Amino acid sequence: MKNQFFSKQLLAVASLMMLTVSCNNDDDFTAPPVIKGEQQLKDTLTIGKTLQLSSKLADRNNVSFEWAVDGKVVGSDSTYVFKPETRGDFKVTMTAKNGGGNVSLTYDIHTYGAYENGFFMINEGWFGHGTGTVGFYRYDTKAIEDSVFVKVNPDKDLKPESSTLEFGTIINKKLFLVSKVGGPVVVADAYSLKEEKRIPAQGGNDWRAVVGVDENQALLTSGKGIFKLNLSTMALNGQIEGVTGQVGDIVKAGGYIFALSASKGVIVINASTLAVEKTISGMVLGFAVTDDKKVWAAGGKNLISIDSNTLEVKEIPLGFQANGSWGAWHPGSITAARNDVFIAKNGSWSGGKEVYKYNGTAGSLTAPFITLTNSNILYGAGIGYDRKKNTLVVNTVNEGFGENFAINNLYLFNAESGVKTGTISFSGYYFPAVSVFHQ
Repeated sequence: MKNQFFSKQLLAVASLMMLTVSCNNDDDFTAPPVIKGEQQLKDTLTIGKTLQLSSKLADRNNVSFEWAVDGKVVGSDSTYVFKPETRGDFKVTMTAKNGGGNVSLTYDIHTYGAYENGFFMINEGWFGHGTGTVGFYRYDTKAIEDSVFVKVNPDKDLKPESSTLEFGTIINKKLFLVSKVGGPVVVADAYSLKEEKRIPAQGGNDWRAVVGVDENQALLTSGKGIFKLNLSTMALNGQIEGVTGQVGDIVKAGGYIFALSASKGVIVINASTLAVEKTISGMVLGFAVTDDKKVWAAGGKNLISIDSNTLEVKEIPLGFQANGSWGAWHPGSITAARNDVFIAKNGSWSGGKEVYKYNGTAGSLTAPFITLTNSNILYGAGIGYDRKKNTLVVNTVNEGFGENFAINNLYLFNAESGVKTGTISFSGYYFPAVSVFHQ
């Protein structure tokens, strides 16, 4: 009995000790940090801007922090201000620690170049009164920034004032600006807009458009044929044999280059040998390239497709007269959205109010896709396709002369439905030439 009594006492004491230890452990327990919401986040910003990142913790008491950018520790506060110096993709990681453990949060951030999150507006300028300009429409602000090239390059210009800036394109991540009437050809970084090279302005220059052949060579059209251009040195290395007179729009598709000649129509050039392989007469308007690698042009009352593999040509009745712009050249009022083709019904030079969309069926050309209202008329190329936003970009001035040319509108239309999604009105004698988009 005595042993049983002592056994019961010992059991009670042991139970009390276990209860005491258990209660003490509960009091000392520290819960690890907890993040509110997702632990893998994405964001974007443009160089020159900052982004304040939060730890997203439910409770920051007694927590230490560590921030790292691509593995390099950069901060120890509960928040971090990210200010990138280069464009690209960054992984910013926050690690929060306390006595109970740690938790991590990752931001995947894409940093746009200063002139990447939007598109360029190339303006020919007011002939004799000033040079052409480069504007930039920014997606996030939905605003146009004016004369950005000279703002980035204050020691550069696009003179002479007698020249007109008529064409732009992006080749190998470089923005090419091409001027007529004695002006320069300028190459700038497509993201920062810093000038890198140029063909200087000089009397006798009369450039039109440019297309890349490969990483090292391009073709530059002019009032006097097509010139071979070394992209490294910006030196001209002769011309395409057999091509003379005014040549304007030019594109590359498949193994061929397609150029539009005022006298010969479409000239097809082998991209490897740079020899002329075919001409298609009667064409005055070009070019659009659809995703199926067909090249589109127009002449007379026909739209044509050219298979860039076989060079087979097919005619599609337009229902109206196609007009080019050889009298005062500007890029063609035709563009492609995936496998659809948009073409403006212009006057003898420019100034149309209707844009048609060909989707592969004859019925699609029986009525315009877009009809401009009020006094708006297209100017320059007038239309362009923004693939990133699936948007048809339309530039207009007011019909008439004089001050009407200073009344500008930039319209954005959904390329599928034709619904207008944006309008920006602005004033000034810009004379829009063509829109240039990052791909």
